[in-house]
Amino acid sequence: MTQQTQEPGSTPTADNSTTAPTTSTASTTSTASTTSTATEARAGGDTGTATAADATTGAATAPPAPGAPPFPPLAEPRPLGERRVWPRTFHDRLTAPLPGLKALARFAREGAVRPDAQGLADISRLPYAPAPLPRVDTGTLAVTWAGHASWIVQVGGLTVLTDPVWSRRILGTPARITPVGVPWDQLPRIDAVVISHNHYDHLDAPTLRRLPRDTPVFAPAGLGRWFRRREFTRVTELDWWEGAELAGVRFDFVPAHHWSKRTLTDTCHSLWGGWVLTAPGGPRLYFAGDTGYGHWFSRIGRRYPGIDLALMPIGAYDPRWWLCDVHCDPEEAVRATVDLGAHRMAPMHWATFILSAEPVLEPLTRVQAAWEKAGLPREDLWDMPIGSSRTLG
Repeated sequence: MTQQTQEPGSTPTADNSTTAPTTSTASTTSTASTTSTATEARAGGDTGTATAADATTGAATAPPAPGAPPFPPLAEPRPLGERRVWPRTFHDRLTAPLPGLKALARFAREGAVRPDAQGLADISRLPYAPAPLPRVDTGTLAVTWAGHASWIVQVGGLTVLTDPVWSRRILGTPARITPVGVPWDQLPRIDAVVISHNHYDHLDAPTLRRLPRDTPVFAPAGLGRWFRRREFTRVTELDWWEGAELAGVRFDFVPAHHWSKRTLTDTCHSLWGGWVLTAPGGPRLYFAGDTGYGHWFSRIGRRYPGIDLALMPIGAYDPRWWLCDVHCDPEEAVRATVDLGAHRMAPMHWATFILSAEPVLEPLTRVQAAWEKAGLPREDLWDMPIGSSRTLG
């Protein structure tokens, strides 16, 4: 299998390599990050030449015009459940190096990983409003926020879980500060699961054990073995810019500015990314998973024009010097939504687990202010309480 480091249909650059990053014993949860200035990775390729300034200042190509065709054209769907051979490491896909000894020493000296008492005071005000799941037809998109990056997505007649975490605790963090928005026994039959990467707050083994083993799973390249060891029988691994179809709904795996690690010895041994779900002749949804800000958003928007809703992470961003390369702050999430050309944004990745030092309610107030400052219609910011649903017909 040839590693796909160039966007399909683009012209390869003369040099598609990156300098090997320095690895470390950083945390296996998504709070571990990078510390150097973000640089544009050529690995994972694109059709334009981006600069480091693009990633750090927010410069981006214009979003695609409504109704524009994808560029380049989408790849043919891969077979479901296909067994593939992958590289041992995906380090060349990193946008920026992982933290080295100097960064770890600085973090030990001055880094804060939890809010202070004042920052925790608003836990009781976090939005939580559980309600029954909506009943929709095949032409309607419905999303229900269960908390963190876990959504129940109803699209094209399918019910899809994103990064399902129903556990009260995950490794390395305090217990969740808000309950799960939808009790497990109230879920309908799950038609598919999409996983963005293998950090513990996105890949939760106790939750996945609750699923029937024949549930279709869409996973990043290199992560299929983890599922097959747990006897899942319908696992489809994809590289960036690849897609597969289930019951007419297309699942495309797209790049993200992040990384992967689950044990002390598997740093970047599996890929990371987001998902674009497209119903036949119907709505299109982008699930970002976990990501920092950078050049990929404009390229995703060009390749998948007409995104109706972007599920965007807005939390786990402080201290900024430690987390900027792998976690968007609220302002960057709004900027990324604009880069995507998405019509609407629903914030996620906050109000559930305490992964970093910002006050617990701050992501919401900042994203609301950033949305207003950008001059975007208020009704297109779906700042939903945990447990609530929105529909788009």
